[in-house]
Amino acid sequence: MAQSDAQTIPKEKFLLIATNLLHRQFIAAPRTEAKRVFREVAEGRSMPMTTVRMEDNSTVAFRLELDHSEFDGKLNFGAFRASLAVLINNLSRSLEEKRPVTVFNMQHRAQSVLFGVTGVTVEQEKPNVMVLGADTSGPPGNVLLRLMYLDHRQFVASGAGGGAAPGQASA
Repeated sequence: MAQSDAQTIPKEKFLLIATNLLHRQFIAAPRTEAKRVFREVAEGRSMPMTTVRMEDNSTVAFRLELDHSEFDGKLNFGAFRASLAVLINNLSRSLEEKRPVTVFNMQHRAQSVLFGVTGVTVEQEKPNVMVLGADTSGPPGNVLLRLMYLDHRQFVASGAGGGAAPGQASA
């Protein structure tokens, strides 16, 4: 996944780091700080999260972006946090149960991936699907985590069990 000058992070370890960072940033953090970061990323800014020292003493700087263009409704902090909590829970459960996590490469961007675990919530009777992506196309030792909402209708169209996406849960 993330590439430093010295190594590639295994997918499971990368997901563990990413879920822990997201949890710390939005779930465990004081609400006012979490809302401030949410507002920044909701306005399209890329926000620094932290720098992680790896086992080989290399460092990886993590940043965060949010793409909510496919969110159905008006996105607010509560809806975002609910989606993220479900996504973090589903990612954590997949890692704990050692279930394989599908990784999708994004078209025309070989260093951008999307992880095949979703966080599905329903806000005002409208389903929304959040996923986690990552981009390592920046300078070495830099990773952009990208939270994004997908159009929930694509899961219905794909015959995914009446709209049930892998890793689905309701909040």
